[in-house]
Amino acid sequence: MRKRPTQCGWSRLLPLAGALVLMAANASAQVPEPNVSPWEKNQKRLTPAQERERQKKLDADYKAATNKIPDQKANDPWAVVRPPPTVPAPNKKQP
Repeated sequence: MRKRPTQCGWSRLLPLAGALVLMAANASAQVPEPNVSPWEKNQKRLTPAQERERQKKLDADYKAATNKIPDQKANDPWAVVRPPPTVPAPNKKQP
């Protein structure tokens, strides 16, 4: 019995090779790269005390910037469509 061209070894090997390539690509994407930046050459690490001071300065600058933002009034896009609130009728006590 003669084999069909679709039953040869390459037709089974090609999808397996493709699956292997996809798995390898996903695995390599999960490996963290070293922290390399061409713009930050020879930058030395800060000591913990310097890092705390730097973080405090950043926090203070952030708070100062957020305090400069004016208070926003509530935005109600349905205010025009919604009917005005009705005053409830006074409850009369039944004797």
